[in-house]
Amino acid sequence: MVETAAQRDQGPLLARVRDRIEAFASQYPARFAIAVFATLNIIWTLLFMTPLATRGDEPPASFIDALFTAVSVICVTGLATVDMATHWSPFGNALVLVGVQVGGIGVLTLASLLGMTVARRLGLKQRLMAAGDTNPSRVRRGVVKEGQAIRLGDVGGLLRIIAISVLTIEAVLILLLLPRILLEGVPFWDALYQAVYYAFMSFTNSGFIPTVEGLTPYATDPWFLGVIMVGVFMGALGFPVYFVLLRNLKHPRLWSLHVKLTLFGSLGLFVAGGLAYLVLELGNADSWGDADFGQQVLQSLFMSTMSRSGGFATHDLGALNNSSLLVTDMLMFIGGGSASTAGGVKVTTLMILFLAAIAEARGRTSMEAFGRRIPSDVLRLAVSVVLWGATIVAISTILLLQITHEPLDYVLFDVISAFATCGLSTGFTHGDLPWAAKAVLAATMFVGRIGSVTLAAALAASQTQQLFTRPEERPIVG
Repeated sequence: MVETAAQRDQGPLLARVRDRIEAFASQYPARFAIAVFATLNIIWTLLFMTPLATRGDEPPASFIDALFTAVSVICVTGLATVDMATHWSPFGNALVLVGVQVGGIGVLTLASLLGMTVARRLGLKQRLMAAGDTNPSRVRRGVVKEGQAIRLGDVGGLLRIIAISVLTIEAVLILLLLPRILLEGVPFWDALYQAVYYAFMSFTNSGFIPTVEGLTPYATDPWFLGVIMVGVFMGALGFPVYFVLLRNLKHPRLWSLHVKLTLFGSLGLFVAGGLAYLVLELGNADSWGDADFGQQVLQSLFMSTMSRSGGFATHDLGALNNSSLLVTDMLMFIGGGSASTAGGVKVTTLMILFLAAIAEARGRTSMEAFGRRIPSDVLRLAVSVVLWGATIVAISTILLLQITHEPLDYVLFDVISAFATCGLSTGFTHGDLPWAAKAVLAATMFVGRIGSVTLAAALAASQTQQLFTRPEERPIVG
């Protein structure tokens, strides 16, 4: 068979394209990560716009609704401008289920997993990609100190743990949810679909609902709500935590500082949030404040779990007391663990700030926790994450207030929910929002999911090492 000139040129052309992509990824890892993530959102937007994605009696989704849904799905947020239970066809629902898995695991992590499966090995570039996906501090160019929760040599093992944990946890959730749904009288195949949907949405912290009635049939059921809580909590811990725990489950002294801070902070926020809701909603007949004590405890703990990125709700959030809405704002902004399916500024970020405040109050020069000293550059990163996050929330809130003229507490609530990829809503996003408001919320979800560290690294023109020190001067603080 004679090879044509076009065929001969195709090989070098593909090689040049591949080389340029690899060069761009090596030179600008943060920009490459954002580009890949943005491309995935665009692909899902185009797929959601096709007539195949919507039910026969529904018109195809408009560009802005398709974009909003795609970003919400890939960013595992859970906010929606259309009825997710009735608008999408089986193909559209399949896009939702696949999208939350891809977004929850991480685009670069998934690519590395596929590469490792096909090639049976993990090259240095794939390790660096996956390491940047599981640790945002690695997205900057230059030397990276190896005092990390996950070292570069551990990336291959971490990827295996990610694959195993996702498959195992979601399978267990499906098995636990299926019998309860069947008891509700749902036909087997519909019940299986609902169990898979709820399992995916709980572990990925997405919060989409597959049925019109939502959680209403299970609103007071400890088993169903308990399983959802477990799925959300496990998804919010983070894959690096599983990696360390599965290796050293019986030896807590070998647990990394990251694992200890994540576990301590997550459990502390879970209990503190539950107590706050229990007290603040006491006597509120519009929520769970007048139910029996057992239900009050169950609903308070459920709300505490969902506020940190789960996105499910058994009550109308607009009926909560304003004090409870503020607590929810705070929990959503904090979010879950690093390299998890949850959003927010992350639990370890909050713990670092608290440790810095404690060190300052005690007059110590360094932060310490669990017998370890935390370097000052980690504190600078934590402050940067919170400052960037607060700035993004403030800008989005101002824009939406100007566009919609809605009440501040509702707008702020949904903006924080979008930034923290939580998915809880007071009903603001379900109204007839202008396209500009949907665009602002979609951008907020996108920026919140990629993370402020990655965004800052992408905006930086270059990384340079400073070889001199300027004269020191102390401004007044506080």
